[in-house]
Amino acid sequence: MSDIHGTCDERFAPVREAFEANFRDGSEVGASVAVSIGGEYVVDLWGGYRDAAKTLPWEQDTIVNVYSSTKTMAALCLLVLADRGEVDLYGKVAKYWPEYAQNGKEATEVRHFLSHNAGLSGMDEPFAGDAVYDWDRMIHALERQAPWWEPGTASGYHALTQGHLIGEVVRRVTGKTLGTFFREEIAGPLGADFHIGTPREAWPRIAELIPPASPPAGDAPADSVAARTFRNPAVSANDAATDGWRLAEIPAANGHGNARSIVRVQTAVANLGSAWGVQLLSEAGARRVFDEQSFSEDLVLGVPIRFGMGYGLTSDQLPMGPNPHIAYWGGWGGSTVVVDQDARMCVSYVMNRMEADLLGDMRGFGILQGAYQSIA
Repeated sequence: MSDIHGTCDERFAPVREAFEANFRDGSEVGASVAVSIGGEYVVDLWGGYRDAAKTLPWEQDTIVNVYSSTKTMAALCLLVLADRGEVDLYGKVAKYWPEYAQNGKEATEVRHFLSHNAGLSGMDEPFAGDAVYDWDRMIHALERQAPWWEPGTASGYHALTQGHLIGEVVRRVTGKTLGTFFREEIAGPLGADFHIGTPREAWPRIAELIPPASPPAGDAPADSVAARTFRNPAVSANDAATDGWRLAEIPAANGHGNARSIVRVQTAVANLGSAWGVQLLSEAGARRVFDEQSFSEDLVLGVPIRFGMGYGLTSDQLPMGPNPHIAYWGGWGGSTVVVDQDARMCVSYVMNRMEADLLGDMRGFGILQGAYQSIA
């Protein structure tokens, strides 16, 4: 079995045991896990290999593309701006981005972007390959696109488009791209090694992603919202190894980090706004995550999801833990992030061997169960 490195408070031995079990049963190649309580790390572990051939060890500073776990970082950018009074989440998108108000999108509100309620889970204009990396081209296409359902009436997972929608509001308000705003206003102050648009100097530390056996929504009917969403814009797991993907800002999908850096950022949400000596949000701003926006069967994911502002919220149908104030999201392949404001706990799991799941898998859920067992 691969050696496990790092630190783990003895109280959280169940987390380490769950992490070790993933390697022992052969479901892991390389991975990291981190947990904070009350704004302090209690678990910071890593192990395995960063390549499929198992020749390069996963190091303390190894990072990897975490796919949709990136969405929590993009959402946090907008939540910070709302907390500062620079964005009204219940205001119309057109107030900040006038060109968006066309083709049936005139009444769309900013909160609809955060809760996957905007009706733009996919696009009609073909997008694939390098076109996905062209920010302005994507934005102009989203401006022209008619919503696939009435904005605000239902959720449909905006797998790739959410980051551009959120990101353009951030750019219009601040004059900075979302990746730049995140680096300067969030990751930098918190000391987090997480990147949306990853600089070349960090590339030698990037782990090789091992693609899943099947694509997302591979068995969905061809004319379904789910199939149309993942068909266009089209993304392949193999894209993650390309220069274009790494350098682009795709705030819904191409963030690079590890469990430690995700916890470094998201602890601010779990700990009611403050982390590592930085007051990122007011308490009210942090609690805004739980402002429920929709709760129904998601048109893309096909399961009942309760959406708050930028995060999924725990529910009886998809329980994340024993407490009422738990928010979460996961990335294609298995990465996860969970914030529990009742326990002041943040948990993240990141790996390089991908499963087909979009909202995490049993490897990460086992670790989460270990965390709750530790604080029971």
